[in-house]
Amino acid sequence: MNNRTALISALLFLFLFCSCDSLKASEKPEKERFAQENTYYDIYKFVDGDTFWITDGKGRIEKIRFIGIDAPEPRNVGKKKKQPFGEEASAFVKNYLKGKKVRLEFDVQKYDRYQRTLAYLFMEDGTFLNDYIVRNGYAVVSTFPPNVKYQHRFLRSERFAREKKLGMWQ
Repeated sequence: MNNRTALISALLFLFLFCSCDSLKASEKPEKERFAQENTYYDIYKFVDGDTFWITDGKGRIEKIRFIGIDAPEPRNVGKKKKQPFGEEASAFVKNYLKGKKVRLEFDVQKYDRYQRTLAYLFMEDGTFLNDYIVRNGYAVVSTFPPNVKYQHRFLRSERFAREKKLGMWQ
């Protein structure tokens, strides 16, 4: 009888423990892929100058990484060390995007090795955000085949930022 009571108690504890975890999980937005082209999304959370999360407004979020550009790191993360001008680049992007929506455009490869969604980003006013960040000196060109659709445009914008001593090129 004691073994039976112990078994029932253990099963009840396990059931309650699992129920608590599922309740906690349901309080957080789901990390489910939903991003599509030609749809505007709200910004959910900023990571740094080239990565952030979008939301569809239905409780789902997705991590987005800008294609073709690389902003300096604002803090130490894993093997990546904080880089000069990282905080400024991150703040520039965050301030520019605050309260705005973005539209995504994909290239050949849709996800990177970290399973982030790779995208070119456009604002509702038509601003091409990837290019805008490079042109203002807050990121460098960093293209990887097969995602090279706007590589030449980015290179022209980086040259412009260097010549005008904008952002990190001051």
